Amino acid sequence: MTQATSIEAVQTMLGNQGYVCGRALATVVFLSLRLGRPLFLEGEAGVGKTEIAKALSASLGRRLIRLQCYEGLDASSAVYEWNFPAQMVAIRTAEAAGGADRDALKTELFGPEYLIERPLLQAMRPDENGAPVLLIDELDRTDEPFEAFLLEALSDFQVTIPELGTIAAPEPPIVIVTSNRTREVHDALKRRCLYHWVDYPDFDREIAILEARAPEASAALSREVVAFVQKLRTEDLFKKPGVAETIDWAKCLLALDVINLSPEVISDTLGAILKYQDDIAKLQGSEAKRLLDEAKASLDAV
Repeated sequence: MTQATSIEAVQTMLGNQGYVCGRALATVVFLSLRLGRPLFLEGEAGVGKTEIAKALSASLGRRLIRLQCYEGLDASSAVYEWNFPAQMVAIRTAEAAGGADRDALKTELFGPEYLIERPLLQAMRPDENGAPVLLIDELDRTDEPFEAFLLEALSDFQVTIPELGTIAAPEPPIVIVTSNRTREVHDALKRRCLYHWVDYPDFDREIAILEARAPEASAALSREVVAFVQKLRTEDLFKKPGVAETIDWAKCLLALDVINLSPEVISDTLGAILKYQDDIAKLQGSEAKRLLDEAKASLDAV
């Protein structure tokens, strides 16, 4: 297991997993690990927030537990559920056998055998490899009542199951919370965490990311791809392409044996970098050529 003994060590261990990390982000990750504080990451979709948790889990040799948030998520769905179908089978079996002890049956039905553990409860369990990495992904999709519950859970790192009692984590999990900022998350929860805004990378870092995630791409093609995507992000689009789209696009171009970008190639593969028809329509015709010319001009100026 790699130890995060310094900011540079964090950059190295994430880099070994193909995640190119700037010093500012590496610093907050290091502090989160050193201080045992949850890490709250905000930023546009596709900039690599979720990938940080995956890379951290792999580099530390810890289990990754992911709670994917959605509208209507409640505490019971995030912590535990009882296996009602199995409980009903047990009840009917006991009734058919006759003479069942009702108190003993009740104890059995609400025991560990019938408990379905959800991510928050899983993260509280001991693990021989150390505390897991708990990824609470896209918290902004949930409602405020769930935020309030999560605030309490992250404060004490324990959950209560009425039938079983309180279950506390022997070692707090490494918590990473992400948000695409579709709405503001309450300040009280943010105060429990270390905060970092994950922005789009600059040209050099995006080149380094592409070299790590799509090493088959030539240096010339990688530079053209990144320059074009960065120009594209300056346009008035409904959804600007993230780093994930840059990587996907490069892999699509490789699959098509593309050596250099052209307006025709861009038009054919826009679905890899833009996900809304209105955005794609804006890039049809001469617009793709204009952006490509500007991208190539920026490369010549470097």
